[in-house]
Amino acid sequence: MTKVPAPGSPPPDSSAGPFRATPITWAIFTTVVVLTTAADLITKECAFKNLGMPGTSPGWTVINNMLWWRTSLNEGALFGLGQGMGWFFITVSVAALIGILFTVSCLRLWHDAILVLSLSCITGGILGNLYDRLGIPSLQWHAPLSREGDPVYAVRDWIHFRLDGVIDWPIFNLADSFLVFGAGLLLFLSFFPAAVAPEKTSTQNTSTRSPAKETPDA
Repeated sequence: MTKVPAPGSPPPDSSAGPFRATPITWAIFTTVVVLTTAADLITKECAFKNLGMPGTSPGWTVINNMLWWRTSLNEGALFGLGQGMGWFFITVSVAALIGILFTVSCLRLWHDAILVLSLSCITGGILGNLYDRLGIPSLQWHAPLSREGDPVYAVRDWIHFRLDGVIDWPIFNLADSFLVFGAGLLLFLSFFPAAVAPEKTSTQNTSTRSPAKETPDA
C-alpha cells in the first residue's frame, strides 16, 4: 500500500533521510554564509585600506553627529566585551561552528527556512571575526610602543554610531551586525514558532484529524 500525502503537506524529499538536511538546505545555508562572510571581509579590507590603522585618521563622517567610518581593533568579543580573551573566543567560535553545522544537518528548508537563515547569518559573522582573531590579515600594532611591530590578533571594526548625550555605541563591523541579526531571528523563533512555520503546524494538525489515504500499488 502507498500512502498519499494529505492536501497542503510539503512534497516528500527522497534525497534526505529522517535526520539529514536536503541538498537545497545546504545550498541556501552555504550561499548565505559565503555572502555574509565576503561582505564583512571586503568592507573591513576597504575600511582599513582607506582609513588606515586606528588613530592615524579621524575617519569619515557619513551622517553628521550620528554615523562615522572609523577604524578600531577589538581584542574582545562582540562590541568590545571581554578584552584580551582572544583565544577563549576562538575556542568558543569553533565550538559554535561545530554545533551549528550539526543543527543544520537536521533541518529542512521547507519548514525551517527562518532558522536556516538565522544560523547562516550567525555562521557568517563568526567566520568573519574568526578570520581576524587568527591574525590572517597580517596586521601589526603601531601603538603603543611596547607592542609596536607585534602581530595583531584582533577583530577589525569600522562602523561608529553615536548620538551626543544619548548613546555612544562601540565601534563594530558587519560581522557583528550579522551575529545580532541572526540572534534576533532565533529570539523571534523562540517567541513565535507557529507564526514562522504555519505549514508545518497545519500539516501536523491535518494528519492528526484525518490519516493519509492509502491506495493499492499497481
